[in-house]
Amino acid sequence: MKIHEYQGKSVLAKFGVPVPKGLVAYTPDEARVHATTLGGGTVVVKAQIHAGGRGKGGGVKVVKGPDAAYEAAKAILGMTLVTYQTSPAGQYVSRVLVEEGLAMDREMYLGMVIDRSTQKTVLMVSQEGGVEIEKVAEETPEKIFKAFVHPTLGLQPYQARQLAFQLGLKGDEIKKAVSLMLKTYEAFVASDASLLEINPLVVTAAGDLIALDAKVNFDDNALYRHADIKEFRDLAEEDPLEIEASKYSLNYIKLDGTIGCMVNGAGLAMATMDIIKLAGGEPANFLDVGGGANAEQIKNAFRILMSDTSVKAVFINIFGGILRCDVLAQGVIAAVTDLGVRVPIVIRMEGTNVELGKQMLKDSGLNFTTADAMDEAAAKVVALARG
Repeated sequence: MKIHEYQGKSVLAKFGVPVPKGLVAYTPDEARVHATTLGGGTVVVKAQIHAGGRGKGGGVKVVKGPDAAYEAAKAILGMTLVTYQTSPAGQYVSRVLVEEGLAMDREMYLGMVIDRSTQKTVLMVSQEGGVEIEKVAEETPEKIFKAFVHPTLGLQPYQARQLAFQLGLKGDEIKKAVSLMLKTYEAFVASDASLLEINPLVVTAAGDLIALDAKVNFDDNALYRHADIKEFRDLAEEDPLEIEASKYSLNYIKLDGTIGCMVNGAGLAMATMDIIKLAGGEPANFLDVGGGANAEQIKNAFRILMSDTSVKAVFINIFGGILRCDVLAQGVIAAVTDLGVRVPIVIRMEGTNVELGKQMLKDSGLNFTTADAMDEAAAKVVALARG
């Protein structure tokens, strides 16, 4: 689950990480009031969407005084902001963060993520803050320094000090950096975050280290432990079809292609999308119905697939284990009949009760296309999608 910058900062502040003073505004009038509350001087008005690169898109304005904050909020609120992290359609801005202006001396980067290869949290820092860290990683990876954290021992002070030295910090700045890193790691672990970025992490003219921005994503599977964090979810920032899928415990991510995919198991889903592309097509989605899906979930999955008007054909690729092939066939037949599906459907299934499932499809009288091999099925669905 993704959250807004101001929400991420509230999580960090809970663990003692220094963040700027700021207030959220939903109207220009609120922005003016907040600017007054913050002292009436220089403030930063920042669009709140689940994407980076807001400044380049016109979503961040540094202004002086309440009236200027009003005008900045008026310009940003209601705009459709397009950045390198949004879709081409952009994201509607419904709220802004009005934050105190700071005299900055340096900008740096700090990030934490789970490294699956080592099964550890990796803490990354760079002197190249305030820019696209992906570009730094690609072009000058030597400028990113890392510490791998043992899950039992946690982040050690010596690791934080080494990173502080590599950031070029000195004197009291090192002590403050070590304290900030330890607290940030505590926030990351305690909140079950999957990603945490502070970009930029700034050194102020007074020598303080402050998290000027915050991007935090959480592990959905752990949200039952965090009712307060779950409340941060902003449905307006999510795709409507993905929201609908989550109601039925379906793992759905919308993509830009024309071939709808229905698969059980994340690995098989990835392989299915790969083989569609290998056959010259483009997947319209990632849809994992799960190993234990029932006929009703299959029907709901189909309804979500058909809600995407870009889908020209559907590829169902199932390995019958817990989800038996006859249960799949039952759900597909019911869905196609009840929903009046008009697009071509290619089905490839193997596993438990596969012959029974194939017979059910044949006896249904519906126009299904079947295949025994994945490459054969992919070639057929790509051809059907092209008309």
